[in-house]
Amino acid sequence: MTLRAVVKGVGHYLPERVVPNAEFEKTLDTNDEWIRARSGIERRHFAAEGETTSYMATAAAQAALTQAGLAVDDLDAIIVATSTADLTFPSAATMVQAELGMTHGFAFDVQAVCAGFVFALSNANAMILSGQAKRVMVIGAETFSRIMDWTDRSTCVLFGDGAGAVLLEAQEGHGTSDDRGILSTDLNSDGRHKDLLYVDGGVSTGTTGYLRMQGNQVFRHAVEKLAATATTALERAGVTAKDVDWVVPHQANIRIIQGTAKKLGLPMENVVVTVQDHGNTSAASIPLALSVGHARGQIKEGDLLVTEAIGGGLAWGAVVLRW
Repeated sequence: MTLRAVVKGVGHYLPERVVPNAEFEKTLDTNDEWIRARSGIERRHFAAEGETTSYMATAAAQAALTQAGLAVDDLDAIIVATSTADLTFPSAATMVQAELGMTHGFAFDVQAVCAGFVFALSNANAMILSGQAKRVMVIGAETFSRIMDWTDRSTCVLFGDGAGAVLLEAQEGHGTSDDRGILSTDLNSDGRHKDLLYVDGGVSTGTTGYLRMQGNQVFRHAVEKLAATATTALERAGVTAKDVDWVVPHQANIRIIQGTAKKLGLPMENVVVTVQDHGNTSAASIPLALSVGHARGQIKEGDLLVTEAIGGGLAWGAVVLRW
């Protein structure tokens, strides 16, 4: 028998405030048509005062526990993927641990920007396969609205806030691609491209800073790298793109999503798309899409999924799993 990290439950949280594209017309030289044409985004959610990254992460985790029919005492670990933790330290994950009332196990953050959830899933999978944990709550949560330069129309209209959570549980499989659970992962990074997407603040500057992005350059890297990492992960799982029921991509830009699907030879009917409603929620976008896709009735038990993301670093990767 082969140990697998199987999805036991999913959940998400979105702030109450919904910001349509038209709201930006009041302060920027932009409009709804311009934003939709370049990104596919129609609206996004912005956190209110007091809605921190850890607050949203906790709410998403509670929703995943409820769906799984489990209690916090059943968890062994919590991993939060985020670039917008409440504080420099301690980690958002330990704050979630405290809010959930979990007084055992361990919790830590993973920082790989928009690829963070893929990296966190890979870490959780390794811990389960090594026997270090039986159940791991993997969360992506972001409040990117707090690192936006509201005078930069090329970035501030693209991002939103939210959180999604996936509860993984160790289960036995047969060692084939028919097993439920994570079948393969592929992680990559290349620090030479740091200046393409970064925040110009931190301990070296004494400021929080703002997100800066060379959008055209990021786009150029994205489609090629996302298709390549997804293909590698599929090969490692012993399946092909034709076997995939759903692509659940990082929701950054509809043109990147469409371009990646085309390179993989898959129709958009097989892609879970939420970017129009959430914008780019960075590390939260994949778990949000998984939870929403499951709630919509798109993702069903036994379906084969590939999920991929690219973010600042540059860092990128993919995970193949059977639901």
